[in-house]
Amino acid sequence: MSSNRSKMDMVGGLIILLTLATAAIHISLLFPDVMFILNGLGFLSLAAAYFLPIPMFVQRRKWVAWAYMGYTLLTILLWVAIGERSTLGIVTKLIEICLLVSLFIDYRRRFTGSR
Repeated sequence: MSSNRSKMDMVGGLIILLTLATAAIHISLLFPDVMFILNGLGFLSLAAAYFLPIPMFVQRRKWVAWAYMGYTLLTILLWVAIGERSTLGIVTKLIEICLLVSLFIDYRRRFTGSR
């Protein structure tokens, strides 16, 4: 049981690191562009809703997980549609793809019983 918990903690830590990385990039990108700042704050807000013991979100953690994954996917798809093709853009999307995969793994562990 403790090994499953430590794996989940590692995935959770990875999610937090990836979220902080993409949020920092978006907030600092073309500062003070409001859209990038809001995107970065959106990532931070979803991470807080997903991990912090806020009663309103704890009760709806499954929905928060779906929103977090959807927001990440939407950010990737919007970059594909209208984003600037640069090294930083590609690196940011790779971070977000890793975030999306990590969120899905964590979701399966938390809500479907897959270990």
